[in-house]
Amino acid sequence: MPSTLILTVTRACNLRCSYCPTAKDGWPSLKPEQAALAVRLFAERYGGGDIKIFGGEPLLVPKVVEAALAAAADEPRVRRVYLSTNGLGLNAAWLDRLAALPKSILTISMDGAPDDHRRLRVAQHSRVADCYDHLMGLLPRLRAQPRLVITQTIAPETAARAAQNFEHLLGLGLRRFNLLPGYYIRWTADQHAQLREGLRAIGDRLEAGWARGERLYLRNLFTWAPTPFFNTGVVVDSDATVHPSNIGLSGALDGTRGSTAVGTLDDPPSRDALAAAAQCVPELLRSTLGDEIMADTARVDAELTALCRRLYGPWAKARAARAAAGVSPGAARTVEPAHG
Repeated sequence: MPSTLILTVTRACNLRCSYCPTAKDGWPSLKPEQAALAVRLFAERYGGGDIKIFGGEPLLVPKVVEAALAAAADEPRVRRVYLSTNGLGLNAAWLDRLAALPKSILTISMDGAPDDHRRLRVAQHSRVADCYDHLMGLLPRLRAQPRLVITQTIAPETAARAAQNFEHLLGLGLRRFNLLPGYYIRWTADQHAQLREGLRAIGDRLEAGWARGERLYLRNLFTWAPTPFFNTGVVVDSDATVHPSNIGLSGALDGTRGSTAVGTLDDPPSRDALAAAAQCVPELLRSTLGDEIMADTARVDAELTALCRRLYGPWAKARAARAAAGVSPGAARTVEPAHG
């Protein structure tokens, strides 16, 4: 089963986003040597693959992230390393470090226009910088940053402005995206209809851009997971326990960790133990969150799936046109597609 290592390096975060379910307080963070051990274990015991570095906010523990990146850079069985961040910890030095690591893919989470971004991303305390302003200060560097993907989060409250927020991000000169509607939260019928319309408009914009030869990338076209939003693989939580899924990140699902824990970094599980524990995840989600939340999540995920199915043809046509024009697929694709 394992082809992905999910490192929750910390649960701490400097923001309190309205739609984020992560339980943040009272948790330890991984130590640098634990992060390096996790990478070695992933390669040697499970065969390697892709690594995803999550939080909380990973850049609140920069030494831990640095240790994971260094271990991954030296390990040929690691293909790519995804670093997901709200961007507050980014600076020129970090951008240089990530640009110099060909395996790295930087993912920054944004909501779109400043009003929505600020409304939903509340600082933990007054000493935290304005997240939107901080990213705008880095914008010239971000436009030029290789292997950068912007995750546009779409909360129920902003579903009516999903397309406008996408246009705002395009207007900033950003071209590589991942769409992330709110999962495992309630959506009203109106909000669901707004999401459907917003995704339709985003799809129209992508199709039109590809037809004009624009190099627009949508990571959703190249990703799949058995459980929406959550990640499956070798999951190392911030307390160094090992799980087959990171559903325990959510405060509402913290009680499931006893059922999904199958070992620790010091006593890692077998592939079979991980696979067996993964089988219980769907039922844990349903029994803990209830039928209404699961139904809302299924509807939201179905809309995103429908968008992807709609876009495969236009994307393939645009890719073929670039190839016919003599543009290599590698040059046309601005970031390597993710799998899993």
